[in-house]
Amino acid sequence: MEGSQGLSLVLLLPLLLLLGPTWQATGQRCPWTCVCDNSRRHVACRHQNLTEVPNAIPELTQRLDLQGNMLKVIPPAAFQDLPYLTHLDLRHCQVELVAEGAFRGLGRLLLLNLASNRLTALPQEALDGLGSLRRLDLEGNMLEELRPGTFGALGALATLNLARNALVYLPAMAFQGLLRTRWLQLSHNALSVLAPEALAGLPALRRLSLHHNELQALPGLALSQAQGLVHLELGHNPFTYMGEEDGLALPSLRELMLDHGALQALDPRAFAHCPHLHTLDLRGNQLDTLLPLQVPGQLRRLWLQGNPLWCGCQARPLLQWLARARVRSDGTCRGPKRLRGEALDALRPSDLRCPGDGAEEEEEDLAAVRPLGPPSAPKEEDGAAKPCPRVCVCASESRHSGCEGRGLQAVPRGFPNDTQLLDLRQNHFSLVPRAAFPGLGLLVSLHLQHCGIVELEAGALAGLGSLMYLYLSDNQLSGLSAAALEGAPRLGYLYLERNRFLQVPGAALRALPGLFSLHLQDNAVDRLAPGDLAGVQALRWLYLSGNRITQVSPGALGPARELEKLHLDRNQLREVPTEALEGLPALLELQLSGNLLRTLSHEAFRPVGLSLQHLFLNSSGLEQISPGAFSGLGPQLQSLYLQKNQLQALPALPGLSQLELIDLSGNPFRCDCQLLPLHRWLTGLNLRVGATCAAPPRARGQRVKAAAAVFEACPGWAARKAKRTPSARRISMKGRQLGADKVGKERGRL
Repeated sequence: MEGSQGLSLVLLLPLLLLLGPTWQATGQRCPWTCVCDNSRRHVACRHQNLTEVPNAIPELTQRLDLQGNMLKVIPPAAFQDLPYLTHLDLRHCQVELVAEGAFRGLGRLLLLNLASNRLTALPQEALDGLGSLRRLDLEGNMLEELRPGTFGALGALATLNLARNALVYLPAMAFQGLLRTRWLQLSHNALSVLAPEALAGLPALRRLSLHHNELQALPGLALSQAQGLVHLELGHNPFTYMGEEDGLALPSLRELMLDHGALQALDPRAFAHCPHLHTLDLRGNQLDTLLPLQVPGQLRRLWLQGNPLWCGCQARPLLQWLARARVRSDGTCRGPKRLRGEALDALRPSDLRCPGDGAEEEEEDLAAVRPLGPPSAPKEEDGAAKPCPRVCVCASESRHSGCEGRGLQAVPRGFPNDTQLLDLRQNHFSLVPRAAFPGLGLLVSLHLQHCGIVELEAGALAGLGSLMYLYLSDNQLSGLSAAALEGAPRLGYLYLERNRFLQVPGAALRALPGLFSLHLQDNAVDRLAPGDLAGVQALRWLYLSGNRITQVSPGALGPARELEKLHLDRNQLREVPTEALEGLPALLELQLSGNLLRTLSHEAFRPVGLSLQHLFLNSSGLEQISPGAFSGLGPQLQSLYLQKNQLQALPALPGLSQLELIDLSGNPFRCDCQLLPLHRWLTGLNLRVGATCAAPPRARGQRVKAAAAVFEACPGWAARKAKRTPSARRISMKGRQLGADKVGKERGRL
């Protein structure tokens, strides 16, 4: 009897080991809405419409994935029964509030992802208890302010991502307590002011991303608080000038990105206090001349492509300095005619002529080719107060003026002539009259959101020669004329979301040859027709989400050959506009989610196969995908979003060899032999894809990638398995031979 009990324990031991101590020790089962991986201590409850954290999650869980639910509020101590968590994913959960103490008890947590939610603020103690946290992701929320002390408990944090929020100001000591943070991401906000001590208390900071904001002047004093910075990204901000007086002093800085701004002048000593600067990116600005930079001898790369460089004799010192200092550069001449299109680094100083050198006629076309600089602001008398409308606030230091939410019935006048940002949001004027902004030739950013505007009269923007950003979102515009925009030839960013447009204002766009980004989301546009984008050859980003588009005609996108982002999500397309994608060799991102596609036909994305990196097809009602639908998409594709469709089957995608992300969650996959090729392909990917079986009943809830038992009965399973592991048979035969030899020796001894 005792021997049989011992034998039973021996037989049960492998089973207990297979189940593992994780779930056995706690006596808990996996919640029925979740998928549990015992061996890795992972629990995934994705896209289950959960309104609260499941209360039956095993205590020893280390990774918890709750993406795509409807939690809305994270209450105090929401995860106190999961003290072993190291990774917590709460993306796309519609979270509006994180209560104080929500994460207390998670002392082992390393990664917290709260991206793509609806947070507008973080309470003072919302992040308490996360002393081991290494990465915090808050990208894609609606945060408008940061309170000092919010991150004070995160002493181990290495990366903080606050990109794509609504931040306009950074207060002093905003990041106090982040003693080990190396990368701070603040891109794609609306930051216009940084307090002088905003970055104080970040001794380990090495990389700072501030691109795509509203910074009008270099916040040198604030940036210089981060003495250890090595990589600084400031591109896509409306800077017009930089000088030594901005106070930038960063002794460790090696890479400075100032691309695609509005720079018209650069003081040679602007970076004199950055002794280790190695790479300076000035692409896509408005620089026509540049003097030799007085920087220490570390500079090796100076990128100038996309500037209207004037290659006359005034450029000789620059050319001589580049050669003498051995600085590698790019850039092409915009003028004079004789050198137009010539590469700067291919010229010799003797090629650059002045009037009187035998090329006087070249000066005649200077005004036609060389961009006109902004008009200088009239000088104020010493001690004289600058003008400002009575109900407004005009800050002379930041050159910002604002009358936000003052109930104004007409556009006010009398702002300081050096104003660079003018904020008139949330007032009540239905008309922007002719010459509405006199004397504001230095204005770079104009905010007119939520004003009830019905019309911009012809000449409304007259004299705004420096304007780069125009915000007309949330008004009642149904059209725009070219005459209304003609006074702003440098406009690069036009925001027209949530108006009443029935079509793309193509005629008006012809007045904007430098337009870089066009935002037309959430209007009533029903088609994209040929001619709608004529004249916008510089367009890089086109946002048409949330319209009523049923058709994108062939040739409609053709003029925008430099297009990088195309957002057509939440429209009424019934097929991929394959023909319309012809002639877009630079397209990187295509958003088609939220349409009524149902099927994907053969080579649907062939025209953009060599460039496309990110493809969004989620929530598109997809029921069937042709085996060759993704033919032509190659190693460039990095992410593919197919979640929340109606796919029961999906062909293998062996051509997509460089995928970094593929999301197949929320599809009712039928795990039968038809899905075997997909299973085999997924097992070769080192990615989490979220694909689970919905049928047959015995496979429901299993991961397609791991459901080997479901596919073992399929024809060809064993042969393919053996083919993939040719050494298996040799090992098996070798083992049999060794066994036979051993038996023979034993018999010999007997």
